[in-house]
Amino acid sequence: MADVIADPETDPRATWAVDPSRVRDLTARAVASGAGGELRTQTPLTGAPLAVLPVADARDVAGAVQVASRAQRAWARVPVAERAAVLLRFHDLVLERQSDLLDLVQLESGKARLHAFEEVADCALAARHYGRSAAGYLRESRHLGVYPVLTRTVEHHRPRGVVGIVSPWNYPLSLALTDALPALVAGNAVVLRPDPQGSLTALAGVELLIEAGLPADLFQVVLGPGEPTGQAVVDRADYVCFTGSTATGRKVAQTAGRRLVGASLELGGKNTMYVAADADLRRAVPGAVRACFSSAGQLCISIERLAVHTDVVDAFVPRFVEAVEAMRLSTELHWGGDMGSLANEAQKERFLAHVEDAVAKGARVLTGGRARPDVGPFVVEPTVLEGVTAAMACRDEETFGPLVAIHRVPSDDDAVRLANDTEYGLNASVWTRDVRRGRDIAARIEAGTVNVNEGYASAWGSIASPMGGMKASGVGRRHGREGILKYTESQTVSSQHLVGISPLPRQSDEAFARTLTVALKAFKAVGLK
Repeated sequence: MADVIADPETDPRATWAVDPSRVRDLTARAVASGAGGELRTQTPLTGAPLAVLPVADARDVAGAVQVASRAQRAWARVPVAERAAVLLRFHDLVLERQSDLLDLVQLESGKARLHAFEEVADCALAARHYGRSAAGYLRESRHLGVYPVLTRTVEHHRPRGVVGIVSPWNYPLSLALTDALPALVAGNAVVLRPDPQGSLTALAGVELLIEAGLPADLFQVVLGPGEPTGQAVVDRADYVCFTGSTATGRKVAQTAGRRLVGASLELGGKNTMYVAADADLRRAVPGAVRACFSSAGQLCISIERLAVHTDVVDAFVPRFVEAVEAMRLSTELHWGGDMGSLANEAQKERFLAHVEDAVAKGARVLTGGRARPDVGPFVVEPTVLEGVTAAMACRDEETFGPLVAIHRVPSDDDAVRLANDTEYGLNASVWTRDVRRGRDIAARIEAGTVNVNEGYASAWGSIASPMGGMKASGVGRRHGREGILKYTESQTVSSQHLVGISPLPRQSDEAFARTLTVALKAFKAVGLK
């Protein structure tokens, strides 16, 4: 099963760590008084100690919000073009300094280097898009008023103030920074609470933003666990952006609802790929490998269900299993690995529990299913199951690991039913030679993004288009117009000229109503909207 990169007898991984002075420089940027204590992290690559983080308590978070709020008032007066220029300089810095960022992403998340590069590319894409498009998204727009010509109505997009971002561990660079970029260019300040397992990476990204010209006070970082640090951000921000589990997302939504502040939530998924009867298996097999096992399956939009048409299942399955067995497991800070490590012991135990439960209830392991301590303490094999039923936990629960179940389906309709038979609705994939047919199938799937002849990257990388979940997979969208306007308050300013919208002097109410009735009919007749 799966080649291992590096010889465990001679591998120097046990000595891998971030330079202590680098850790001190990064954590010095975080807001913490010392009252919250410290939190120690380890690298999943080897289990070795990685960093000691200063934990921000509720008072520290309140102070960070206050500093950010003061900076935001000045930042909102900066022309959009100047704010956008910061993002474009950040774009260049991320690409130039990617080696350091890739090391940090791997050390904190455990993922293979190629999958760490996806985060660098994502940051560059988001920075370029909002750097080039923010002015258009935020530009004031005129709308038809009550009386054409006599009523002038303009819509403005005002920044909300301080945006609180609570980001997860699985994409420590991308999800800490790409949601912040549109918030900042829209004129807001940001208070970020990255997951402890991704804190160094997030701080390194913020460091580059400040080097790109962002005022330092405008982007505050507070470190610590969900309670008290993350909760304190949710309790105080003017808008909340949260990425994480559905269970936690419901709590964030409740807090935001009580406070009457906006929130966007990207939550869990149980995503399906459909391999149709006419799919090109030369493309579908490697596409499925990428979609199921990128970042060791610790990706909210990764595929955990493979619906394969019965006409091609006997050809697809052996090729897919062979490709999975050829994957190279790696915990090296080098290129070449096909899959890295899970993030921690809890993720490994959840993965193994799902495999053991499925096997005990009759599922068959076609390949994988084991831990690989010879590669790393939290490394497991990419795993393919068949015969998964509703009685098994992995059928409907999100594993968030390298586990996929193959389901044989006799028709497109059955594939769509399987894809929709879940409380989640985040991502899906359809493989067919007939792209028009693929789009028709995609339109029937209840998911925020559906990729045709790709697993997840085509929709995710289309930054101008919205990305997010339906059903229990979340509320709101990132990317595109929705991804920046959610960080603004729409304000309508309407000015009336010459006559008011009321009876003229000495005109009766009835006469006013008759006159306005005639005018309204005329407006409709000439096609006014």
